[in-house]
Amino acid sequence: MLNITARQELMRTIVETLGVVVEEARLDFGEDGLSVRVVDPSHVAMIKMDVDSAAFDTWDVDETKLGLEMRKLKEILTQGQGTDAVDLSHDEATGQVSIKIGRIDLNMRPLDNTTLNPPNVPELDLPCGVTISGAELAQAIRASKLVGDLVNMSLTESQFSVNVKGPNSEVNADFSKDELLAIDCSTPVRSQYSLTYLIPLAKIFQGIENVNLRFGENFPLKVTFDFAEGAGHVEYFLAPRVEGEI
Repeated sequence: MLNITARQELMRTIVETLGVVVEEARLDFGEDGLSVRVVDPSHVAMIKMDVDSAAFDTWDVDETKLGLEMRKLKEILTQGQGTDAVDLSHDEATGQVSIKIGRIDLNMRPLDNTTLNPPNVPELDLPCGVTISGAELAQAIRASKLVGDLVNMSLTESQFSVNVKGPNSEVNADFSKDELLAIDCSTPVRSQYSLTYLIPLAKIFQGIENVNLRFGENFPLKVTFDFAEGAGHVEYFLAPRVEGEI
């Protein structure tokens, strides 16, 4: 049994965040909330998402695992008015999933779960971290794309910097310790990441109050943020681009 109701804003955040990495995802609905683990086909980016049942308007759930298309969900969410609630249900007898928003009722068969095995989430000991406004981080990432496809992030005990160098131009965004919400770095570090994977996140960051970044010298990037007044939690992992790689 699965019958839940959610605000459009909540469902959009869930679907658009997962859609940054994959086109299809297995959503694990449990008694206490939603859990999702996905990795992109190239194994460069990964998302771990947990949403407490308290974030939803109604939550009547027996443990259910549903494979769903993120693109189709995103499209149906654009059909409703801003105040419309989203009803999602699963009929065990027919196997059909129903998503209702306003007058629109989409019925579809879920994907085969055996093709959507969640990845193992790594336990990373990343030496440095910074917490920054989501809007400011989004602005720095979008500006970086004007120059190139690879962004350099560096961190010291007093400054966080985002830098991209192109053939004829360069973008820099520097944030001093006083301009950041928190900083944790005893030894200066620098690492490079693909903007192909970060640019889609900028739209998500725009609506997030605080974003935490952790990385090290040529280490993976771990991005952590909350949504839905803290009921939703996301951990995003991105492999580094070691300079000199083809």
